[in-house]
Amino acid sequence: MPKASPIQTSFNAGEWSPLMDGRVDLAKYHNSCSRLENFIPLVQGGVRRRSGFRFVAEVKESQRKTRLVPFEFSVEQAYIIEFGDRYCRFCRNHARIEEEGTPIEIATPYSEQDLFSLYFAQSADVLYIVHPDYAPRTLSRTSHTTWALETIVFSDGPYLPVNSDASNKVTPSGVTGSIALTADKDSFAASDIGRLVRFQDSAGNWTWLEVTGFTNATSVTAEVKGPDLASTAASAEWRLGLWSETTGYPASVTFFEDRWCAAGTRDHPQRVDGSRSGDYVNFTPSEADGTVVDDHAFSFTLNANNVNAIRWLMDDEKGLLAGTVGGEWVIRPSSLGEALSPSNVNAKRSTTFGSAAVAPVRAGNAVLFVQRAGRKLRELAYLFEADGFRSPDLTVLAEGITDGGLLELAHSREPHALIWAVRGDGTLLGLSYERSEDVVGWHRHRLGGAGVVESVAVIPGPDGARDDLWVVARRTIDGTVKRYVEFLERDFDDGDAPSNSFFVDSGLSYQGPPVSALSGLGHLEGEEVAILADGAVHPKGRVEQGKVALVRMASSVQVGLGYDSLLQTQRLEAGAADGTAQGKNKRITSVTLRLHNSLGGAYGPSTERLEELVFRDAADPLDSPPPLFTGDKGPLAWPGGYEREGRIVVKQSDPLPLTLLAVLPQVVTADR
Repeated sequence: MPKASPIQTSFNAGEWSPLMDGRVDLAKYHNSCSRLENFIPLVQGGVRRRSGFRFVAEVKESQRKTRLVPFEFSVEQAYIIEFGDRYCRFCRNHARIEEEGTPIEIATPYSEQDLFSLYFAQSADVLYIVHPDYAPRTLSRTSHTTWALETIVFSDGPYLPVNSDASNKVTPSGVTGSIALTADKDSFAASDIGRLVRFQDSAGNWTWLEVTGFTNATSVTAEVKGPDLASTAASAEWRLGLWSETTGYPASVTFFEDRWCAAGTRDHPQRVDGSRSGDYVNFTPSEADGTVVDDHAFSFTLNANNVNAIRWLMDDEKGLLAGTVGGEWVIRPSSLGEALSPSNVNAKRSTTFGSAAVAPVRAGNAVLFVQRAGRKLRELAYLFEADGFRSPDLTVLAEGITDGGLLELAHSREPHALIWAVRGDGTLLGLSYERSEDVVGWHRHRLGGAGVVESVAVIPGPDGARDDLWVVARRTIDGTVKRYVEFLERDFDDGDAPSNSFFVDSGLSYQGPPVSALSGLGHLEGEEVAILADGAVHPKGRVEQGKVALVRMASSVQVGLGYDSLLQTQRLEAGAADGTAQGKNKRITSVTLRLHNSLGGAYGPSTERLEELVFRDAADPLDSPPPLFTGDKGPLAWPGGYEREGRIVVKQSDPLPLTLLAVLPQVVTADR
């Protein structure tokens, strides 16, 4: 009966699908886990327990869905915008922005049902917002407490193609100011108010107008916005604006080569339009005499056999990327080394996977997007060897982790490269993504108190040293649905005092003179809470009238909803004398856990059979918690017997840190 002492030195391949249980032939199998919850895989190989989510505020209307949107002017000036049912509120520096106790709030036209169809692009202090059913708007900031939402007034475009019916002429009633436009045939709709019209007068010059009133299908009133007309002569050379209530508005937007680019209207879902260079609201297609120069606005319609509605746009050094229902396209100049212009634009389909209506994220040189069905996250990246883009599936090894679909993405760069995703059932997913180190590992995060996540956003932390993940967490508190804005507390780092470790969700902290009770916990009314008091685990308490009592006085307290962090290894593949150890009876006789700055936790063969890790020894004073432990814990007696799988479980339920660097079991395997 051979004995073996394998070591698992890395866990950063993340959680794998059960469909991969037989792939012991893959090198990354030995760096993966069968379950990984509330742990974050590190590029260096180990896993670190995620910190807790700190409570900021309840949303304005807890019975309605709410979305978080980042607004980042600089590292020092970064905000989280709370988009709710027809309102916006704002957070900064880990707190809601208020004046004299009242949250700063502005009104918006967007209902609860619209929120997750909004698409954003930011330039300096202005956030551009588009939605297929609303005219594009800007949200601008002039101070921490002064925000304004305004409808964008576009200049001279964009437009539909020029009227092709020579028998349908339009006659203006005047040459300047407010005039009537009368068409020979039905050409207008009541929903055209606010729509632009471009008209070529009798001198051959173009001007543009804005529809201000509807009379009937052949007649509207309009305001001349461009040069005065030469005469009131009728002309068949006219064109209607592309964006309107009649035809719909853009569904996606981005900036590319100093142009504001938008796409995906209801009636023209395959068309992309770009503003004039450096003038984001100007879509003039030509000079008055029809001359087109390079900095004029451009438009392009993707040439595909089937309707390819554009779901997202993203700028890239190789071109303007467009994700459509049927594939991923790159739009760039026909001539290499030149800028995109009305006369120099070309589009090619790079991949044919299709995209969901979820805004992608950029990570390094790649764009990560959700495939059309919502189940796969793909990595769109340019390959020099192939002179083109490729889109490998980042979920292929963790196939089941995205069950329910991915609804929203966010990217955190510091201190760990992480992609965060909201799953359809409210589970928060993480992807440790550092392509240069070949680290692509999934992990899931279950919030304490059975909370679920409905929205995520990332902005730089107040000190600029890290990125903060913000969430809208939906919880049932004392029998009532509540939605809270919370952010993920920073990692517990080397040198931090154990009393400051924060491993509770929807939590708050107290620092001050010793107290016997904590108040200000009304958001957790009636809930059982985990407590860390002066660095030691305190018995759980229950919040009553916004307070929780302590059994001992404490001056440094962390309190909130407890959660479990759990790691389960793959089936052991070691110790067999005649080939594989898979399918053979085996017994782990002992295990050593290599830990870093850890305290608490348990280990064993399953979640139902665990042994507590003991850190206190005879030299530790009884009136203070044991110090954090770094090193090898073990060899530890194994609480299991013979079995076929040979998995190892490590679990942390206490509000304390745990970083696991390696697992070193000793196992005997019974060959057949």
